[in-house]
Amino acid sequence: MAVREAPRVRVVDGVGGARTSGAADVAERGAEPAVTVAAGRAAQQLELRRGEFELAVHLGLIGVTVGQGGGRPRVRSEEIGRLRAQAGFPEVLRDRVRTLGTAEGAGLLGISPVRFTRLARVGCFSPVSFYLNRYRAVVWLYLAEDLARFAIREPGLLAGKSPVGMRTMLTAGTDWRARNWRTCRIDRLLSSTEDPWVRASVEASALDPVQLAEVVDDPYERAYLVKARPEPVFGRPGSVSGREIMAQLMLADDPDEILWRRISLALELDRAREARPAPRPGEERDGSAMPRRAGAPKEGATEAVWRGPAGGFTALGEAPEATPAPDPLPERGTGPGLLTRLGLRRRVASP
Repeated sequence: MAVREAPRVRVVDGVGGARTSGAADVAERGAEPAVTVAAGRAAQQLELRRGEFELAVHLGLIGVTVGQGGGRPRVRSEEIGRLRAQAGFPEVLRDRVRTLGTAEGAGLLGISPVRFTRLARVGCFSPVSFYLNRYRAVVWLYLAEDLARFAIREPGLLAGKSPVGMRTMLTAGTDWRARNWRTCRIDRLLSSTEDPWVRASVEASALDPVQLAEVVDDPYERAYLVKARPEPVFGRPGSVSGREIMAQLMLADDPDEILWRRISLALELDRAREARPAPRPGEERDGSAMPRRAGAPKEGATEAVWRGPAGGFTALGEAPEATPAPDPLPERGTGPGLLTRLGLRRRVASP
């Protein structure tokens, strides 16, 4: 009797590549994990420059995934294949992340660079990115799509005399470019996550340490907000000047903007506290100094519950680990001081 050969299953293994596997092998292995590539490799396969790829991710044009243990975002091969299969690739994708400076943007709108800058300062359109020139000055960049939509929506502002209200704002020195950039950036980051502590950390990123301490009086919560803050796909600017400028632009600098960010942070913080408390030192028992990423269950657990600061996350059906009772603290005035017990010596500040 003739023996029929097991059907071959084609498994995509990256863009443009594939391998074949027997059906029995697939059944034995079960569902295979999705193939992902690093951000740099994904940018090459999508034929995007580094800045274009990061902007595309920030705008939500490219979906990324982060492992349970954290780390840099990665891109699924299926996502790369979807984008490459779109009509007009890669030109269409490049056009959607095309950015223009003042001179190029003014040329696109058919106006002078001076008028373009005035329209940007009063918030007619918002910058989406920036870079530092040789003099360490901020050069704002705008999406070409946004400028084209503005020209269609407000043709009257491209010619003739500017409205009285706009002239009054410019005379008063109004410049909303940095503020609008922060607002757009925060809104996009908030739309990309549902984790309450991550959302709170995004709001907290716009406040300086003094403002943040006034809203969040718990130092452990403030530390957790810094840890939960999402990082750019390719990391922060490498140069010292770039990091300093980025840190300055991130902070709200107008009284009403600061008030709005404080209120938004307080609301997000209330939701985060209701969802779960911020980790405290000593909760981890695996020897690591940093707390587990917010919302991450134990290794191998499919579902977990939060059992309070002492218990941490415990898989359903699993007994919580025994927590040793802490040593009683000595009464006031007896035993070594706190700094001595921690092995720290007091430092005398130099004049």
